[in-house]
Amino acid sequence: MDNIIEEKSFDFAVSIVNLYKYLCDSKKEYVLSKQLLRSGTSIGANVAEAQQAQSKADFVSKMSIALKEATETKYWLRLLNATNFLNEPDTKTILADCVEIEKILTSILKSSKE
Repeated sequence: MDNIIEEKSFDFAVSIVNLYKYLCDSKKEYVLSKQLLRSGTSIGANVAEAQQAQSKADFVSKMSIALKEATETKYWLRLLNATNFLNEPDTKTILADCVEIEKILTSILKSSKE
C-alpha cells in the first residue's frame, strides 16, 4: 500500500483499538474509551471510503468527515489525559500521531479543493 494517509490512519486505528482494550481492562473506563474507539477508528474507515469516491465532491466529503473524526479523537485523548486515565508519556505519542493525521488530511483537503 503506497497511500500514506490510508496506512497511517489504519495503523492509528490499531493503536486506538489497543488503547481501548487497555482502558477497559486496566482502568475499568468504558464511557470515554468507547467514544475514543468510535472516532479513532472512523478516521481510517472514512479515508478508505474516500478511495472509492464517486466524485471529487464525494472524496472531499469523506476526507472532511475523517478530519472531523481526527479532531474529535484528539479531544478524547486530551480528556483521558486530563482525567488521569492516560499518563503523559502514553498520551504524547498517540496524540502526536493524531495531530500528524490531522495535518495530512488538512493538506489533502486543501489541494483537493483547488
